[in-house]
Amino acid sequence: MNLFIILVVCLLCLISLFLRNQNSSTGKLPPGPLPLPIIGNILQIDTNNISKSLNKLAEVYGPVFTVYFGMKPTVVLHGYDAVKEALIDHGEVFSGRGSFPVIYHMSRGLGIVFSNGEMWKQTRRFALTVLRNMGMGKRTIEDRIQEEALCLVEAIKKTNASPCDPTFLLGCASCNVICSIMFQNRYEYSDKKFLTLMEYFYENTRISSTSWIQEKHDKPSAFTLDNLITTIGDIIGAGTATTSSTLRYGLLLLLKYPEVTAKAQKEIERVIGKHRSPCMQDRSNMPYMDALVHEVQRFIDLAPNSFPHCVTQNIKFREYIFPKGTEILTSLSSVLHDGKEFPNPERFDPGHFLDENGNFKKSDYFMPFSTGKRVCAGEGLARMELFIYLTSILQHFTLKPLVDPKDIDTTPVVNGVVSVPPFYKLCFIPS
Repeated sequence: MNLFIILVVCLLCLISLFLRNQNSSTGKLPPGPLPLPIIGNILQIDTNNISKSLNKLAEVYGPVFTVYFGMKPTVVLHGYDAVKEALIDHGEVFSGRGSFPVIYHMSRGLGIVFSNGEMWKQTRRFALTVLRNMGMGKRTIEDRIQEEALCLVEAIKKTNASPCDPTFLLGCASCNVICSIMFQNRYEYSDKKFLTLMEYFYENTRISSTSWIQEKHDKPSAFTLDNLITTIGDIIGAGTATTSSTLRYGLLLLLKYPEVTAKAQKEIERVIGKHRSPCMQDRSNMPYMDALVHEVQRFIDLAPNSFPHCVTQNIKFREYIFPKGTEILTSLSSVLHDGKEFPNPERFDPGHFLDENGNFKKSDYFMPFSTGKRVCAGEGLARMELFIYLTSILQHFTLKPLVDPKDIDTTPVVNGVVSVPPFYKLCFIPS
């Protein structure tokens, strides 16, 4: 038994030395909490609220520090200055996608979100070109969103002001806009194929394919059937899940803060009225509604740490040296909840995006879509949907909670990779 204990202690010491030597031999990484053998710093990080754990570590180690998820070091960038310096000032070097084993197993490094190198560049460039040709970013897409907003309003009316969970309807509206771009067709909310597609994304599965073609090239090509299918899955999945979750969270916050809802509806009545559809041109005349949409995205912190990045080459960053392939975790939460830029950041307040005269105020700290080379490709589309959908709902309905607003809990169910709003029901009262 004594010999066994000695061997275990020796093994643990060797592993600790290995971790330290790996750090010193491959570069000069920032300081951080001492990792335990095998498991690294996993006991010091709450996997259900990674952002909170990183905030505590940043208080000790500063805006750039290293944590170990298992035996692999990951550099954390915390706060606006560090995130901007990396993703914008050194955008090309920090444009690599870090490892995400479970999702990588499903996507096999294909598509837009989890690909790397030349594969990622070609796929992203091709996808953006095709989407623009199909109307993304143009007036035609706004027309489609307006059409879908009317369909959403009609579907909500069918609830007859009875308690309902808005998850399904909001998901259908978001998914249909992407489908109208990708397939040039929208679907009825009862369509069986459409419902099957929705089910796949709700279960966080990815469209996969069989190896129908074996490509033979000297170097990997982005233009394969497998990559096309994965890319379509990336675009539909991202466009559906993120937008619908943001809308669902937004409605929950409007239930929680009826005074905010009332102020927004007053502005909608003044600018748009009841008898025409909202359009993006209205946004410049609706500073409060514009601020409200921004504040929803800031407050809910949908992707607190984004997806991991990695550096594509050796780089000296501040006083440290990151070897090629170093994993990078960017704390978007620390930017969106910066107390100097947004006073009382844990409070939901559209005033965070309004100046003293009530005009809309932009902020460089607004990074819900991330920033730099890996910024969300569908940012413009999502902004349109959020503004038009939320405005349309408030234009036609009074939101009635089933409990006292003071008792509504807005704490996310999951705060790891994505902040998922709790499920709830409400009544849409036609106004």
